[in-house]
Amino acid sequence: MSHLPVDFAWWLSAVELPVLAGLFWLQQRQREQGERAVEAVARDCRLAIQAVRAALADYKLEVAQGYASVGALKDVETRLTEHLLRIEAKLDQASMQQHALTRF
Repeated sequence: MSHLPVDFAWWLSAVELPVLAGLFWLQQRQREQGERAVEAVARDCRLAIQAVRAALADYKLEVAQGYASVGALKDVETRLTEHLLRIEAKLDQASMQQHALTRF
């Protein structure tokens, strides 16, 4: 019976403890690699977000420079309409004068 505890002690010291230490080391290494991978992904995401924000700002600037505002378009429309009405009035007046001359 005294032989059994010696074998158990040998098994613990020769096999079980080195295996558990190896597993602990592997687990720690996996955790460190995982943390590094998460940090790399977070850094890449921050860079991508910055790039998207810069592209959006550039696009907003392009739109602001390339397209007229609604207020400016309404102002141009009003001026064109007024000018066309003045032309129409002059044509009507010229037509009436022509009609009056041909009548006499």
